[in-house]
Amino acid sequence: MTDVYLEIGPKKVFACSVEWPGWCRIGRSEELALEALADYAPRYRVIAERAGLTFEPGAPVVVERVRGGSTTDFGAIEAVAGLDAEPVGAAEAARTVALVRAAWELFEEVAAGSPEELRKGPRGGGRDRDKMVAHVVEAERAYARKVGVRHRPFRDASGLAAMRAELAEVLARPSDGAPVVSGGWPARYAARRIAWHVIDHLWEMQDRHG
Repeated sequence: MTDVYLEIGPKKVFACSVEWPGWCRIGRSEELALEALADYAPRYRVIAERAGLTFEPGAPVVVERVRGGSTTDFGAIEAVAGLDAEPVGAAEAARTVALVRAAWELFEEVAAGSPEELRKGPRGGGRDRDKMVAHVVEAERAYARKVGVRHRPFRDASGLAAMRAELAEVLARPSDGAPVVSGGWPARYAARRIAWHVIDHLWEMQDRHG
């Protein structure tokens, strides 16, 4: 079995794996979101294997439903689930960091192998490669503040590497489930949000390559 929670917006639903941070997909109903999650299992397996983990998900079991909003409908996860307030032990934290690092590595590899001009997405939209990379980095810099990691805009790759090293250090610590900093995010949610955003654009770049 694979524990899944559903983030339910007015028009769309995200299905997110509890155990596998970043494995989240959207649909127009609970059923379609769960179907999309299952459809992307082979693609998530690549990330899990890069992290050195065996990925053999079972049938999804919905363990929680949370209310989403306009951000959900726009296509981004936003709701912190009740399960995110549960403690995170050392083993889970180490495993989570391995998955986040794998997502970072694969995104960088795909970006390096992609042309600057990507195929247009639905209705002719979508960022080209460099703008997508910049978007991922800037979003991550904002997410990092939610766990107490603060960096100014980067001048070079070393700034990004330094921020990600600090993020990994924070996410690798066991947690009692409370927000890492006042007004911020619990570690489990932060890892899921960071991993999901990188993976979502990783898959988009692969789909729009060429």
